[in-house]
Amino acid sequence: MGFLDLFTGTKRPAAGTPVKSDAELRTALLALNRPTAPWRVVDGKAESVDLIAEWKMDDAAYTGHFHRAGSERVFRVYLKLDPATHEVRASDREYTVKWSQGGDGLSVSLSVAVSAFKGQKQEVSFGGPPAFTETLPSGETIGYKFAANELKKPVQEAVTGAGWTYKGVAFGKL
Repeated sequence: MGFLDLFTGTKRPAAGTPVKSDAELRTALLALNRPTAPWRVVDGKAESVDLIAEWKMDDAAYTGHFHRAGSERVFRVYLKLDPATHEVRASDREYTVKWSQGGDGLSVSLSVAVSAFKGQKQEVSFGGPPAFTETLPSGETIGYKFAANELKKPVQEAVTGAGWTYKGVAFGKL
């Protein structure tokens, strides 16, 4: 572990983990998507990155859960794969969510401006029941409070499981 790894959120694979190709890693990251999960991994070409992990704030099936949880911020994790170094450079972005009640029910309006935060977000949630519970086909239950780490952890595990390093970028170019 490097000196700054703790501050940047950098995660390294276990010693001896075989390194997969960038195509295999991309496939593994996209395979994290589940219809029952309140987050997804999508192509990031439009944002000049390889992939983006994000909450499903605009999905009608999850909008009510985010609203009831009082979520006022949404996190997106921008991912850039570097096959030469076997690193996935990651930068967190925070957006403001504005909830509005219309005649046709609850709607979500995501602000177009990124808040002042860009870098690595570290969050810990305490107490209270989860805002959303997902039951996996295996029977395992996952409770979500919509914290940044709930979105980042499965991505980090897929990256390190493929023998790559998840390198958090707080400053500089992604």
